[in-house]
Amino acid sequence: MIKTKLVPRTPSAHEYPLLIKYLLAESLKYEPQHEIVYRDLKRMNYYELNQRIAQLANVLTAAGVEPGDTVAVFDWDSHRYLECFYAIPMMGAILHTINVRLSPAQILYTMNHAEDKVVLLHEDFVPIIEAIKGQLTTVKKFIFISDKVYKGESPAIPTTIDFDGEYENLLSKASQQYEFPDFDENTWATTFYTTGTTGNPKGVYFSHRQLFMHTMAVLIYTGSMGERAHLRATDVYMPITPMFHVHAWGVPYVATMLNIKQVYPGRYEPEILLKLLLAEKVTFSHCVPTILQMLVNSPVAKQVDLSRWRVLIGGAALNKALAKATLDLKIDIIAGYGMSETCPIMSLTYFKEGMLGLPIDEQIDYRVKAGHMAPMVDVRIMDENGKFLPHDGKTIGEVVARSPWMTQGYYKEPEKSEELWRNGWLHTGDIASITADNWIQIADRAKDVIKTGGEWVSSLEIENIISQIEGVAEVAVIGLPDPQWDERPHALVVLKPEYTEKLTAEGVKTHFKPLIDSGKLNKWYIPDKVVFVKEIPKTSVGKIDKKLIRSEMKDLIMNA
Repeated sequence: MIKTKLVPRTPSAHEYPLLIKYLLAESLKYEPQHEIVYRDLKRMNYYELNQRIAQLANVLTAAGVEPGDTVAVFDWDSHRYLECFYAIPMMGAILHTINVRLSPAQILYTMNHAEDKVVLLHEDFVPIIEAIKGQLTTVKKFIFISDKVYKGESPAIPTTIDFDGEYENLLSKASQQYEFPDFDENTWATTFYTTGTTGNPKGVYFSHRQLFMHTMAVLIYTGSMGERAHLRATDVYMPITPMFHVHAWGVPYVATMLNIKQVYPGRYEPEILLKLLLAEKVTFSHCVPTILQMLVNSPVAKQVDLSRWRVLIGGAALNKALAKATLDLKIDIIAGYGMSETCPIMSLTYFKEGMLGLPIDEQIDYRVKAGHMAPMVDVRIMDENGKFLPHDGKTIGEVVARSPWMTQGYYKEPEKSEELWRNGWLHTGDIASITADNWIQIADRAKDVIKTGGEWVSSLEIENIISQIEGVAEVAVIGLPDPQWDERPHALVVLKPEYTEKLTAEGVKTHFKPLIDSGKLNKWYIPDKVVFVKEIPKTSVGKIDKKLIRSEMKDLIMNA
């Protein structure tokens, strides 16, 4: 340990801990008249948001929530969820954002594992709790949530669950004053569960300091460096990433601090999303590629002006075909890279001086990369022996990273935590190259890269090529065992309806020939089989589920 000299401290001086409550305090400084909108059901400004956060804290205190307790939330993306983002951790309690798309058995595991004490439950998810309530070991209270109150209707609270009351009714009776205390900035603030390839979901957790620092980094990037991803007080923000998924990528904390008008769409429905996008004049959103694909393919998207809309894509690789289709609609699209364990931002598209003058086709090459290292993030690539590899844009290795906001481990799983942080670096499981000027290009997930004929082949590169074939709506590529070549790539393809009789498997394969003849690719990139399907399986957060494809569709593919 290096011997250092600490800054002298005056006994009466105030120590300013990096707490979420100080992010919220900024919301009344600049544009507090800006609105928070929930579908067509609720509108309020930042004055009311602050009042409701205090009321929620009083409701939870009355329900027995104390510092260190865990409060679970089952809800669609809403102003209520935003209130929970602040009230629960600001009390010194822990916010557990429930992934409502997990199976009931997985949800039960996460609730017991996290030791949830109080549960805020939207009526749409009551059947889940009814099925597992007898097995919940730590839950003491339930609070009911319903949208019917915004329609002037009186919601029928289910009698099968002993609810304390209905959210809006409880808030209306609570004081609008609450003195949120100061405490150690390393206090646990949030938790959620990420699903892996095997076993139960793993609990990821973050402190106030980590969330504060992540917010600052995104502010620096979008405020000073992100020419295409900028966020200003004059913007209108609508998340299309579930709020249970890594705090909606942390952007609600940034938007609230900037007093941006925020629009929350509730349950994702294409018609509602597009209606809100146009009616509320949304300028900034973020989502996974499958959600953007759904919106871009909507007939309405081609009939309206979307030129003010900027979209950050993450969670899965952005392919060139989707990027071009989006840019053709005048939507400004960029990519980001991260994972649940990294809070999540590690990199974002950064256009250096002069790059925006490049032809669109050349810009796309940069827009589909994983981005440029974000401020205060150190990303490197490492080989299997823990040796750093050169950043030359060619050498590939596992992405490892450090930053002030990455999770310190998995809750109650010390062995998996040590594996995550072996050699003092967070291991992502992604295989990538990094250029000398810090652009990250993901080659594949470690478990998805295909070893065939003695060569490593990127499933993402094959998907990128097939996605650009006219008539292809969606594609997923996996490696399956081969007795001669170890593995071979196989492709699942969803065709646009008008191309179901026009495009054949051999037609797909012929698109690889020019790339092979020119030496850009080797012959191992040509898929052994191209299988046309109606849909491709997705994970709970909308990513292509290659684990499920390998386990449940293997026979379908091999016998095609």
